[in-house]
Amino acid sequence: MKTLIVIPAYNEALNIVKTVDDIKQNAPEVDYVVVNDGSKDNTLEVLKEHHFNYIDGFCNLGLFGAVQTGFKLALLNDYDIVIQFDGDGQHSAKYIQPLIDEIKNGNDIVIGSRFVTEKKPVTARMLGSRLIAFSIRLMTGKKIADPTSGFRAYNRACIKDYANDMNNPPEPDTLVYMLRKKRKIKEVQVQMSEREFGESYLNLMNTIKYMSRMMVSIFLIQPFRKVK
Repeated sequence: MKTLIVIPAYNEALNIVKTVDDIKQNAPEVDYVVVNDGSKDNTLEVLKEHHFNYIDGFCNLGLFGAVQTGFKLALLNDYDIVIQFDGDGQHSAKYIQPLIDEIKNGNDIVIGSRFVTEKKPVTARMLGSRLIAFSIRLMTGKKIADPTSGFRAYNRACIKDYANDMNNPPEPDTLVYMLRKKRKIKEVQVQMSEREFGESYLNLMNTIKYMSRMMVSIFLIQPFRKVK
């Protein structure tokens, strides 16, 4: 099946070469595109220097804008599967094929999960993930062990959903909406690495804002959206 890996990248000049090289080594038959989301560092120069496939965003649209750009490209070019893959080096391309295989098995969304066969640690860092997972299960009855994972595969129907709907970002809260659309979601065990360079945007203040937005959306928005 024709597959596109979408790699959103914001200020990932120190990580993006390792990320793309990992894909080229472990998934050489799969197409990829880096979406440079208005980076303020020299990410664009690195992409040009290494002749990587990329789209250059002239301003920072955020994760949704960058990923949706990739979905739109996939839709225009008739891809069957999109893989969402972080540009910070935390995801491993050796798990791309298992995600593709589960799409081929009839699933609509496949999440590369850290906690299918491994227990989620009881740490402050995982508190937010636990809360989101509990909230999704409360609203849908579906257990998703790692809803905050940004390593996901989507089939053709979901590519269209995410490419065309400005109210449907590829975030944990919209999994509620996708389940209401009867989309079949599967998790596959993966291992993730720690970021080597740079810092995550999820500092304490941004984490509080993010969690507040997720809770409002899961309980007050997604259950009441009109299913299209």
